[in-house]
Amino acid sequence: MNKPLRRIAIFCGLLVLALLIRDNWLQYVRADELNTHKLNRRVQIERYAHERGNIIVDGKAVTGSVETDDTDFTYKRTYVNGPMWAPVTGYASQAYDANQLEKLQDGILSGNSDQLFFDRTMSMFTGDKKKGGNVVTTLNGKAQEAAFEGLGDKKGAVAAIDPRTGKILALASTPSYDPSSFAGYSAKDEKAWIALEKDKDKPKLNRALRETYPPGSTFKVVTAAAALEYGAVDDIDAATETPEPYILPGTRTPMVNHAGGCENASLNEAMRVSCNSVFAKLGDDVSRDKMVEMAERFGFNNPEIDTPVRAAASVYDKNMSRDGNAQSSIGQFNTAATPLQMAMVTAAIANDGRLMKPYMIDKLESPTLDVIQANEPEEMSRPISAKNAQLLQQMMENVVENGTGSNARISGVKVGGKTGTAQHGENNSKNPYAWFISYAKGDNGSPVAVAVVVEDSNARRDDISGGGLAAPIAKAVMKAVLDEQE
Repeated sequence: MNKPLRRIAIFCGLLVLALLIRDNWLQYVRADELNTHKLNRRVQIERYAHERGNIIVDGKAVTGSVETDDTDFTYKRTYVNGPMWAPVTGYASQAYDANQLEKLQDGILSGNSDQLFFDRTMSMFTGDKKKGGNVVTTLNGKAQEAAFEGLGDKKGAVAAIDPRTGKILALASTPSYDPSSFAGYSAKDEKAWIALEKDKDKPKLNRALRETYPPGSTFKVVTAAAALEYGAVDDIDAATETPEPYILPGTRTPMVNHAGGCENASLNEAMRVSCNSVFAKLGDDVSRDKMVEMAERFGFNNPEIDTPVRAAASVYDKNMSRDGNAQSSIGQFNTAATPLQMAMVTAAIANDGRLMKPYMIDKLESPTLDVIQANEPEEMSRPISAKNAQLLQQMMENVVENGTGSNARISGVKVGGKTGTAQHGENNSKNPYAWFISYAKGDNGSPVAVAVVVEDSNARRDDISGGGLAAPIAKAVMKAVLDEQE
């Protein structure tokens, strides 16, 4: 072969080699990236080329698929009681992708998961149409309904857990939205999406999992747990050495009480009437580092609490001053918690000190309803001893029977709770948040623990309280769970 031809052959060989390298790079190295790229319309088209599997509550689908006349998308997602279930399901949209369970379990719901390989293979031989699998949740329909209706036109959230297992029973957030309103990609869907994006009340925000609030006096149960665990208090009915007024350490600022009789009040009495001074002093007595340790045992400062939808990290500041720690010990200053986090705190107390990992997926099913994965209860931590958990239960039950939580009483049932009214805004200028955490207890332990926060309502500032606004919602949720167990 002469020299010019040899050069041309080598050049062509290099071109072929470059093509093979590029082709393999695209098909193998960048395959996942390109498959999930936001501009890859083929992924969306394939996702809606067949019926999507469903998200199940109490054995019934709260999602569906409807056939369309569209040339690209054969099916469109539909929702039953969309606004009520949106904090659980999330959305699946032809134009705007998906989120929450719809996104996290897209492989199962679309039928593309490797776990459904056998079903896809069998359908090739049987001629059956491809169909997605189902996601069976732990949610309780009646509890969710009670939470959603209880919140009504108020801005807020509810999280309810079975303390014995960690199963999430209710997850409500208001204001909400209807995922069906933008499930397609028409001009109407675009208009609905843009309206939601511009809404200052953020209806797409899952407040139960993704919003943090100052927990106010509900956090006092964590401070009480620390006081008991670290020996700052031995007898919950003994007088504490709490002066009135109590001056925040290192300052000249008195801690304001909104209840009477707080001077030297016992831990039990301080919990019943919600004395700020007693808990601020206890937080200082325990020390910042021990308070951080206790909060973290309950799940604070953990950025990886997956339900499987990831919850925002609740915060107890590790670096604040002594006076900041005293204020944080009553749920103010830098302390911030999601409703899920406060439900977890309550659940651990109700479950005699064992905190179970919260989860909302019970099992995954194939299109033929075979179980391909089942989730089991898993212990997350043991924040406090059983003895101290029972002392906390005694105090929380006293709050409901004889104190600020009387609106949560349920006839014939032991109910423990704690109210909270959390100040926020510059110089506390905005309406406070109303909190209530509670559990109901029967012969077989506690089947439900609830956290409710009302972020905003039409009530006058002076009428906003955890016992007045949030406790009745918690009661309705607990009663819904108890009634189903009878």
